[in-house]
Amino acid sequence: MSGQSLTDRIAAAQHSMTGSAISKAVCKATTHEVSGPKKKHLDYLIHCTNELNVSIPHLADTLLERTASNSWIVVFKALITTHHLMMYGNERLMQYLASRNTLFNLNNFLDKAALQGYNMSTFIRRYSRYLNEKAMSYRLAAVDFTKMKRGAEGVMRTMNTDKLIKTLPTIQNQLDALLDFQPNSNELTNGVINTAFMLLFKDSIRLFAAYNEGVINMLEKYFDMKKNQCKEALEIYKTFLNRMTKLSEFLKVAERVGIDQGDSPDLTQAPSSLLEALEQHLASLEGRKLKDLSTASRSSTLSSAVSSLSSTGISLSRMDDKTDDNRLQQHKLPPQMSHQMGGVPMMPPQPVMYNQPVLRPTNPFGPIPGTQFRFEYVCSLRALSCLAVSWPWI
Repeated sequence: MSGQSLTDRIAAAQHSMTGSAISKAVCKATTHEVSGPKKKHLDYLIHCTNELNVSIPHLADTLLERTASNSWIVVFKALITTHHLMMYGNERLMQYLASRNTLFNLNNFLDKAALQGYNMSTFIRRYSRYLNEKAMSYRLAAVDFTKMKRGAEGVMRTMNTDKLIKTLPTIQNQLDALLDFQPNSNELTNGVINTAFMLLFKDSIRLFAAYNEGVINMLEKYFDMKKNQCKEALEIYKTFLNRMTKLSEFLKVAERVGIDQGDSPDLTQAPSSLLEALEQHLASLEGRKLKDLSTASRSSTLSSAVSSLSSTGISLSRMDDKTDDNRLQQHKLPPQMSHQMGGVPMMPPQPVMYNQPVLRPTNPFGPIPGTQFRFEYVCSLRALSCLAVSWPWI
């Protein structure tokens, strides 16, 4: 027997009869069943984001409408589906979400009716704040930090000083919102919150990798910066050290809920002598007398710090590659599923290419080409109820 409620079946039947395949897929991805959204529905929605004849605003608005439900299960799964599409769907969706003045307004959400409603409502509020911050970061930087090119020639390693000092706090804010999810391993008690946690885990790896590379670039430029730039850079570095500690705690929770210890990245901190060297350099620029470091000593300390942080970056990249390989294995679909959902032909999702430039239209927030055809039928609730009961598989 399916875990879908009668309400879920009625809604799916209604969307089937009105000809809205997207609305039906969103409805089925966000049922009252206490498990994560089904892969076939997520795959279909990912495919829809790549089709020019699909209205991205309609898709996004349909997901947002599901967050108006009183059920923590439906709302949580709507957030998970949105997050999944942000990660693996076409960038047009992220562009549209970032262009909205408001996204999720769930700061006061509380489900008092369900058994786990109180506890899960807390995580829904935190999760929605993270997705809002993720969209805001894209709006400010015009890039998804979890998808940008990394490595020695990557975006953060080659960014100029002024832009770097403006960009790193944006990454910090997004990472703070992610780490504020703060679950304990004994709170990950059902398939819904577990699915959300795994998406956050993947984002944390990629986000911190970009953050780490930006800090390496900043440290390499630090001793050539102006006084005001050094002040900002020093505060950014102190914050970075604190966030590294918080991320370590977050990853420990991941280990306790099933991620093998060998899979977790090794977060190697820079030597403590680096912070002292940075503070002494700023003091010298401000005319304050502190212990002087020789150029050779300073160079050695910086080299050691960059080496340590580079090791962290390599470890994060390996973990990212492993989690992405696992996802691609899970998404290998048999040929007979290519037309399973109807409406828009279903195709296996393509690998996400993080190191390729993204080609954007001249106006990324303008109308999307193509027209979506819908046929409206008027059906009574009684007819829909009978249909749902007679055909429980819809």
